[in-house]
Amino acid sequence: MSHPVLLMIGSGLELMRGYMLKAAADRHSLVLIDTAEPTWQRPYVADHHVVSDLHDLAAVTAAADALAERWNVAGVLTHDEFLLLPAARLAEHLGLPGNSPTAVAAARDKATTRQLLAAADVPSAASTWVHSIAAAASAAERLGGFPVVLKPSSSAGGMGVIKVSSYNDLLPAWEVATSGAAHQGPEGQDGGVLLEEFLDGPEISVETVTVHGTTTVAALTHKSVGFAPYFMETGHLVDGHSESLIPTVTPITEAALRALGITHGVSHVEIKLTPHGPRIVEVNARLAGDRIGQLVRMATGIDLAGAAADLAMGIEPQVTPIRAAAAAIGMVYPDQDGEVISYALEDGDDSHVAEWQWLCRVGDALSLTPSPAVPNSIRAGFGIVTAATPATARTALDALLKRAHVTVAPALTNAA
Repeated sequence: MSHPVLLMIGSGLELMRGYMLKAAADRHSLVLIDTAEPTWQRPYVADHHVVSDLHDLAAVTAAADALAERWNVAGVLTHDEFLLLPAARLAEHLGLPGNSPTAVAAARDKATTRQLLAAADVPSAASTWVHSIAAAASAAERLGGFPVVLKPSSSAGGMGVIKVSSYNDLLPAWEVATSGAAHQGPEGQDGGVLLEEFLDGPEISVETVTVHGTTTVAALTHKSVGFAPYFMETGHLVDGHSESLIPTVTPITEAALRALGITHGVSHVEIKLTPHGPRIVEVNARLAGDRIGQLVRMATGIDLAGAAADLAMGIEPQVTPIRAAAAAIGMVYPDQDGEVISYALEDGDDSHVAEWQWLCRVGDALSLTPSPAVPNSIRAGFGIVTAATPATARTALDALLKRAHVTVAPALTNAA
């Protein structure tokens, strides 16, 4: 039998997840199960198997068994929120390291998350399951009135999540949330959505590494959110300097992971810093999206993508910071709905710029309303900056985003 290899389930878009696959390949030989033949992935994988539906556990298991006949598969890993449960079940089938499917399902389904957090006295948002607008109105009253939040139970990327500020906003918000629920993962409960207490205050995420049930906080990410009443993430900043917030959020983060049964791997725990203390927004049993893992590496030297790969192989990773800097990512959005007719980045000071990427092309349709089916569907591009301090990183990112221009032709409407 050959040397040990890591089996990856899905690879995602190169711009957002290419660094994750590269980090894994830098440490381990990889084999891949995906929905298409490798293109950009080819330099990183030794073998692959194509299946039409990565949520089809029988098909994925058959593909994994076929690869295991040729390779010594020693770990299973995915970075895709919607594939976490199939990957956990496959790891269990092969007898490999990982969280239990029960724990992963609890993190995937936000209704279950809330129940388990409440049972363990972990502060989070008050939440209830509703199946109609009338039930939502009644639940909002029981929670103390508006504003509240409606969301699908097992979606991702903010799909279908919306703030409801008054009873008059309930009907359109219900349509957004239920449309998002129609595209959520199979772990979600059918026939309704979650109505939750609105948590006010700054939002952060805690990037963690858990080994045999012991959790280490690798970094904190400060988030920027816009496009109310939606919760679109417009930017993230990781401060590699000593974070005064770490002692405050570490106990609640550890307690949340314990309550859900997460004992293994890299996790991304979202928290609101409310006037009444930190409260859990959600727990994601995976590496964060939006290139946050790369920001952590730039700011601290901790390679979370590599750590996730090591943990999947049963190897305890190195999570000691080796530098103290700051890194940030910011998103570019159109200023109106329409078709892209041009986009450009003005010349300027690039001394702090680590990367710039456009996500749109001429002819693409962009909307300021998030899609209920596609995460982050309204972004036109993004930039990443690094600096010695968070203040300098914020200033450099603001200057970079001001240099970006995307022009759209307004969508035509039919005359009445």
